[in-house]
Amino acid sequence: MYRFVREDYERRMAWFREARFGLFIHFGLYALPARGEWVRNAERMPEEAYRPYFDGFDPTELDARAWARAAKRAGMRYAVLTAKHHDGFCLFDSALTDYKSTNTPFGRDIVREFLDAFRAEGLRVGLYYSLLDWHHSDYPHYGDWHHPLRDDPAAGNEGRDWERYLAYMHGQVRELCTNYGKLDLMWFDFSYGEMTGAKWRAAELADMVRSLQPGIVLNNRLEASGEGFGSLYECRPTPWHGDFITPEQTIPPEGLRDREGRDLAWESCVTMNNSWGYCRNDDYYKPAGFLVKKLVECVSRGGNMILNVGPTETGAFPRRSLEILEGIGRWMERNGESIYGCGKADLPKPDCGRFTRRGDTLYLHIYENALGPLPVPGLKKEQIRSVTCLADGREIPISTSWVHSDWPDVCFLDLGPDPVLPDETDTVLRIELA
Repeated sequence: MYRFVREDYERRMAWFREARFGLFIHFGLYALPARGEWVRNAERMPEEAYRPYFDGFDPTELDARAWARAAKRAGMRYAVLTAKHHDGFCLFDSALTDYKSTNTPFGRDIVREFLDAFRAEGLRVGLYYSLLDWHHSDYPHYGDWHHPLRDDPAAGNEGRDWERYLAYMHGQVRELCTNYGKLDLMWFDFSYGEMTGAKWRAAELADMVRSLQPGIVLNNRLEASGEGFGSLYECRPTPWHGDFITPEQTIPPEGLRDREGRDLAWESCVTMNNSWGYCRNDDYYKPAGFLVKKLVECVSRGGNMILNVGPTETGAFPRRSLEILEGIGRWMERNGESIYGCGKADLPKPDCGRFTRRGDTLYLHIYENALGPLPVPGLKKEQIRSVTCLADGREIPISTSWVHSDWPDVCFLDLGPDPVLPDETDTVLRIELA
């Protein structure tokens, strides 16, 4: 049986902390109604009303290689696909259900195509698996917090066998961990109310996953949802503890530490617009520059960001999503060094932007120029060996201007006479410490 060992934990988490930036893909039957992945829940939709989307599922433009190339160009280092979401539809060829992509008009194992394509591009791979299942007859219906028929007394729970559902759920996770080669990450979703931890037979489940996939990284949602930190935070890790914490649509204001003061691994999961699954009427897309700054914010606080794309009903990434990925990729191509393997600087936050740090190298992310020489908070000039612009390598001198002579203990940098920054999103300076 698995037990927590700090040295083993740090070793398996090394790649995750190095990567910093990943891609989430939410795809399934819900792409057809195009009203988000919770459409059955939100509209109290019965099974028979949802069935036409299964019968019509044929994403003929799905090209996992194109997905993978887009992620790599954006500077992402890992990706996670929804193998099964809450509606119970499986994107893999499970022997335990007929409710799967290989039984639709599409007829293909999307999980296998995803894994093959992303591995070929050199990206780490992970799978999302929902603990909930609104399709399975043994999952609680009436009175459940989230089931589409939760308010329908006619959908009572008589005859539903929870242990039979657990056998099914554990069996599917075993299939994913056995039939698809090496997995780097498993993203379970999610615990709520009494449906947490032991209710899922989580010790057995996590032990099985770690036994079949040595070195795999698990998230914390066997014991939490987007809310809650879990037992690693409490410094009393359960056998099903999460290796990282999963704040959703937010960034922890000061990063995350456990109760004994150690930095915790975490990953902020973020949508491009306001939806995870494809939503045709959701045009509230975040600009690429905005998302670059949010990625920097995550890294500056010691965390990762996983950015979601919801492919359309044809299986293609939405045009706006591709444009955003391309914009992020242009910045990452020049400045990715300030993201990968970086973390907190343990310096005051500069007014102009943020710091990230790797060893004795600081990265100053400048979002707006100063009026005159740029102050670098927390550093004296004798602590600095050199300063260069990360994108083009040009040297940035330490300022000797008289205008900051009243602040002799603060280092100021001379960015030159042009008040307009070279990169209007984020101009990054590499500062080598003495």
